[in-house]
Amino acid sequence: MSGLAAPPGSWPDVPACYGWLSLDRRGRWRLREEVVRHPGLLAYLGMNYGADEAGHWLVHNGPQRVYVELDYTPWVWRLGADGSLTAHTGGDGGYPTAAFVDEDGVVLLQSVLGVGVLDDRDLALFLGACRGCGGEPATEAELFDLVAGAASAAASVFWNALPLQPVRREEVGARFGFVARPVAP
Repeated sequence: MSGLAAPPGSWPDVPACYGWLSLDRRGRWRLREEVVRHPGLLAYLGMNYGADEAGHWLVHNGPQRVYVELDYTPWVWRLGADGSLTAHTGGDGGYPTAAFVDEDGVVLLQSVLGVGVLDDRDLALFLGACRGCGGEPATEAELFDLVAGAASAAASVFWNALPLQPVRREEVGARFGFVARPVAP
């Protein structure tokens, strides 16, 4: 968990908060569906964002745990021209270690921070770097086969030397160890 940590017993017992804070696919924080725009609040959310031991993502607000509803993944990536990642929090995501595409054509990238969805504004940059087995630009047919989950497409498209792997959206949370919709116990 990143952010502020209080010594045991120093905070009053405050109930956790559910259903107030969410993260959309473009990395925008939403407070009760309203996009958060205040720079100070954005910085605070990013600084205090992390996961608990059960894979629930949250923001520590002093003694209170404010659980985050994820539109897809815990991280939203912006892609640098050199293939580096910047997280929605502004943090350095490093370089991807694995690349995936789901049945809707949504690109997921895994880094040292975890798995995240690629911001759709960077999709053209990503697709421009996709290559077939021979190093030529990936064809539309190869990309469509991959999105469709065709067995013949496995390991036939590469992005920055990483094989672009098919993944089913409903399996992403369990596969990567996070809970998209935390609920009160």
